[in-house]
Amino acid sequence: MTKETGEKASTRNWLGLGVLALPCLLVSLDAEVLNMAAPQLARDLQPTAVQLLWIMDSYVFVVAGFLIAMGVLGDRIGRRRLLLFGSAAFAFSSLLAAFATSPELLIAARVLMGLAGASLMPSTLALIRAMFADPRQLAIAIGVWSASFSLGGLAAPLIGGVMLEHFWWGSVFLLAVPATLLLVALGPALLPEARDAEAKGFDLAGAILSLAAVLVFVYGIKRLAAEGWQVVPFLAIVVAGGLGTLFLRRQRRIPRPLLDLTMFRDARVRVALAANALSFFVLYGTQLAIVQYLQVVLGLSPLRAGLWALPSVVAFLAASLAGPLLVRWFPAGRVVAVGAVVLASGHAIMALTPYGGGLPALVTGMVVGGLGLAPVYTLTTDLVVSSVRAERAGMASAVTETGAELGGAVGIAVLGSVVVAAYRAGAPGLPPGGTLMDAAGESAALTSYGNAFALVSLVAAGLVAVAAVLAWRVLRPTPMAVEAPASEPSDMVAHAP
Repeated sequence: MTKETGEKASTRNWLGLGVLALPCLLVSLDAEVLNMAAPQLARDLQPTAVQLLWIMDSYVFVVAGFLIAMGVLGDRIGRRRLLLFGSAAFAFSSLLAAFATSPELLIAARVLMGLAGASLMPSTLALIRAMFADPRQLAIAIGVWSASFSLGGLAAPLIGGVMLEHFWWGSVFLLAVPATLLLVALGPALLPEARDAEAKGFDLAGAILSLAAVLVFVYGIKRLAAEGWQVVPFLAIVVAGGLGTLFLRRQRRIPRPLLDLTMFRDARVRVALAANALSFFVLYGTQLAIVQYLQVVLGLSPLRAGLWALPSVVAFLAASLAGPLLVRWFPAGRVVAVGAVVLASGHAIMALTPYGGGLPALVTGMVVGGLGLAPVYTLTTDLVVSSVRAERAGMASAVTETGAELGGAVGIAVLGSVVVAAYRAGAPGLPPGGTLMDAAGESAALTSYGNAFALVSLVAAGLVAVAAVLAWRVLRPTPMAVEAPASEPSDMVAHAP
């Protein structure tokens, strides 16, 4: 039986968890509703194609680039302080975006939203680590934290649709304002301050290197997804690799590094991060293909397509809360491995869609995939955050979130390229630059896309199956884990009562 040496959480801690769920919910809600508002936004502000791309993507670029720096900054100056400041900045930038009168102003507001958003995510997870010392309660709290993302995605099509039906496109940004202001009002009373008392200074040069490496990498990946294997995106990825290498070398040399590389010595942490990133690689890499299949091949309206996607969001929400409960009876590493198998099975079911399975196979596969994804994400996040001392939880949280962001970006580029390549191979008459939308209604083209969709679903299933094998072999309970204190990472893979 694993020892539980941490104190039980108080009522104030659980109320604080509810407050911390607010920024998670609004971040996912904001991202979804902006996609829905894009047509109205384009008609009103009339941005160029490049400006519209920056309006949609600048938020993701900045969040991904600043996560590690913001996570460490929270460890230095206090996570509650950074969270409250970031929440106020998110509210201000949301107001700025809502009433933007030009594409340039909206892009600036989105950049500021990304900077504020990067301060929210690691701060919330690090505060949860400080508030819940008991490992089982910590796992449940992280499950609630993860489920809040699902709630945002669940509410986005409905709330966004209603607001866009009755108000202007900027109204979607106003959704974030009351939530962030409520956090600012209640945070000081419900959230403890937590920081690294031993931290001194801030590795500014390392922060700049990590920011540049991530930004250039995400830029290259996005260009790769949009343009294919061209010289510019390839060079950007190479440059990002060089900057990342310089960053890691600097972290090994300096006495107080931005990123504690010792956490990667544990094979379980490496596998947990890999499984986490791979799950988002598959999730984001297949999302566009699923949306296109629903709307173009099956002929559903955007609203009906969104409604058919809701069951998978509900499944993810339920599994996010069930995963931490399962570790009462099974080692967490086994739950992660089985979750990966379930996720792979979901994509295998989706591969049957164009071969007679139709909408039932697609929705069933999405639901099964959601059930499998949740415990993988929740429990691997738990393991990584618990692998470091509590004072460095902000850094560990940022590493987990950065891995998920980068995994998603690579998934969009790689699996998106697989779809396009397979589709073009079956539809050689498609003009250069043509898309599935250009061939809507053409039987041969739609059949070709169905084959491409099945292929990418099987590729996703195979990749997640590899993660399942690694999790089963590496994240296994050991005799040493049973005697480890609750603060050690081994405890997170042996929760048998």
